[in-house]
Amino acid sequence: MEALTQSLSNFYNTVASGFGDWGLKLLGALAALILGLWIIRMIMKAVSKMFESKHVDETLRPFLITLIGFALKALLLISIAGIVGVPTASFAAVIAAAAFAIGSAFNGSLGHLASGVMLLIFRPFKVGDLIKTNGAFGFVKEISVFVTIIETFQNETEIIPNSAITSNKITNLTAIGNLRVDMPFAIRYGSDIEKAKSIVLDVLKNDKNVLNGEGKEPRVAVNNLGVNSVELLALPYVDCNNYWDVYWDTKQKIVEALGDAGYEAPLPQRVVTMTK
Repeated sequence: MEALTQSLSNFYNTVASGFGDWGLKLLGALAALILGLWIIRMIMKAVSKMFESKHVDETLRPFLITLIGFALKALLLISIAGIVGVPTASFAAVIAAAAFAIGSAFNGSLGHLASGVMLLIFRPFKVGDLIKTNGAFGFVKEISVFVTIIETFQNETEIIPNSAITSNKITNLTAIGNLRVDMPFAIRYGSDIEKAKSIVLDVLKNDKNVLNGEGKEPRVAVNNLGVNSVELLALPYVDCNNYWDVYWDTKQKIVEALGDAGYEAPLPQRVVTMTK
């Protein structure tokens, strides 16, 4: 009986000792997790401020911050696994297997990620550029690893998967720095074409939003001879930010100036010949 009691006592002490050690490791891992996440948050704030002070391209900032955050958190998890007692090699194998499983489940998302990396490397556009892509037309607000965010002129926010952008045509209207706005208008046959061109050219030259520097002078030209009218084309160059102001407001100024000069709308006309 005494021997049995002694055996049970030894078993209890062994189990208690094991649970005590495991409990201490668990508490240590929990403390390390809390402290580690706090340190990572402080590091990310410092990195973000450093990027701003060093004027790192706004296009790269979100991608680099996300990448650094993932790397630091992965190192933290591996360190916590070591505290708990999980072999680092085994834990790395588990992470690799989980990453493979997640990658298989989110194959499309990985395609967006690869496309995001391509956009950041080849740089067909950057944050702040005015672009047309995948049916969206507006300014690029953010390029993340999975999506690109575009703000349109209607104040709509377009969130487009990166793979949809790289697989379609991209038109960057900001790359050169200015745009030419082609604005057609028409006058009747028999009207003074040179006078009409002079009137429209004066409107363009007096418009504060129209560029008038070397190589960017506005021009007015005959574009087409229509059935009922002579079609002319106003060709002003503008800054990208003033595109719609010129497209809408300057077009109205042209119509009003031609009307004040006596030019009537080129309505359809027919010549009727009477014979006896």
